[in-house]
Amino acid sequence: MSIIMTSKPVGQSFWYDVSHDMRLILSYEGKNLTPRNILWALFGCDAYMLLLTFRMRKLCRKYHIPLVNRLLRLFQTLFYAIELGIDIHLSHGVYFVHTVGTVVGGDAVVGEGCVFFGNNTIGAARFQGSPKLGRHVVIGAGVRVIGKIEVGDESYIGANAVVVDNIPSGKVAVGIPARVIADNAELEEATSYRRNRRERTAS
Repeated sequence: MSIIMTSKPVGQSFWYDVSHDMRLILSYEGKNLTPRNILWALFGCDAYMLLLTFRMRKLCRKYHIPLVNRLLRLFQTLFYAIELGIDIHLSHGVYFVHTVGTVVGGDAVVGEGCVFFGNNTIGAARFQGSPKLGRHVVIGAGVRVIGKIEVGDESYIGANAVVVDNIPSGKVAVGIPARVIADNAELEEATSYRRNRRERTAS
């Protein structure tokens, strides 16, 4: 996956936000910015539709447009079974691979290009603050991150982990409670080795 660097913070321009979201989503899928792929993102990609409607919710709140935020929130919950709080911060290109059962609440901060695999809870603990996820963090299915916890850039949180402590950048964490078991680079190297070995065996 090629990485596109963000040049503007989220929230300065609605049109920049939604166009940059599209570039990052297409990049994640290995697709170029062509008319056909733009149509795919608009009508065939749940992750992009969620970002688009979330940006619209934020815009309506900014300009004090009544009811629309609530209607779009209900739309997201009804059609995608996801709960996105209006006070959270979603950076560009956040990718919800599977949406069902996911809650991002409080004033959680989600960094650019983070990937969610579904049934995740990222939210506030009572009087203890909300999580902050760095850039390009991968959140496995069933992961829970509650409270004032920081997860560093390019970390990987394994399925069903419960994160109770900060996770440094570039680490792999698994378990309940989540503990660091490796560097992300080591995981990617091992995965690449196994994939290449299977391909050689198949041929």
